[in-house]
Amino acid sequence: MEGKQMKRRIRGLQARLTLLAVADDGMSTVEYAIGTVAAAAFGAILYTVITGDSVVTALTNIISRALNTAT
Repeated sequence: MEGKQMKRRIRGLQARLTLLAVADDGMSTVEYAIGTVAAAAFGAILYTVITGDSVVTALTNIISRALNTAT
């Protein structure tokens, strides 16, 4: 009985792996890689802009004005 169950499980696993290998749903590897590189580049640009002097100065001024308001 154990041998039959093991063979059935192995066949089921093989069928799932074959379906995953053959399935063409979603992005392909190249599209995924290009999307990842584009997201990383966008993140690097955003980080550069946010850590730039003008943004830091503007945020500091906003916070200073908010904390130093006369009531």
